[in-house]
Amino acid sequence: MKVLLSWSSGKDSAWALQCLHRRDDVEVAGLLTTVNEVYDRVAMHAVRRSLLIAQAEAVGVPLWSVSIPSPCSNEAYESAMTKAMIEAREAGIAAVAFGDLYLEDIRDYREDKMKSTGIDAIFPVWGLPTPQLAREMISSGLKAHVTCVDPAQIDPELVGRRFDEDFLADLPESADPCGENGEFHTFVHDGPMMRYPLDVVSGERIERDGFMFSDLRLKEPADAQIDEDIYPKG
Repeated sequence: MKVLLSWSSGKDSAWALQCLHRRDDVEVAGLLTTVNEVYDRVAMHAVRRSLLIAQAEAVGVPLWSVSIPSPCSNEAYESAMTKAMIEAREAGIAAVAFGDLYLEDIRDYREDKMKSTGIDAIFPVWGLPTPQLAREMISSGLKAHVTCVDPAQIDPELVGRRFDEDFLADLPESADPCGENGEFHTFVHDGPMMRYPLDVVSGERIERDGFMFSDLRLKEPADAQIDEDIYPKG
């Protein structure tokens, strides 16, 4: 079964890829990503397209990029995705996999929109307990940086941090350890689903539309001496 994976560049979609790789009946044919055409970045996660391309190459799965406007209405988003699904069906795609964990309304929305496409919706990480899942990700060798936080839910100072045990310890009890309620978003740069790691550095912090973002870019040789300043421990 040829499958597209809805790919945010973050840890949940990366773990969904890991789960799909374990199945003998699935071929992951592409990473389906929406990219903001104004800023040329992954929608919501605000990851540069150059990083997204490098990540897809490291994963070893073709990137299926879908451009969306900014701001993007539901109608514009659904129109862009409808076109993508027509292309997917013509390419023999049988299903789209999503990295959703437990939000029923989101799952219902995806399943409802997929009905008319002739393509199934599957959820390889659905229902996994998020406290255990977050720690399983970390113990597996998955490495990610927090690219966006919602200051209404967690401390904005957590943006730019590594997704690790120290980060989990600094989350408030009200926050989901996997950020399923939009508390934070990540970019994965290493893990068992990748053929090789990416060296990234965290740069400028920007507040936009009520969210705090941390810019990421690929590391250059000159960055090697300032790692500890950019990546404070804990």
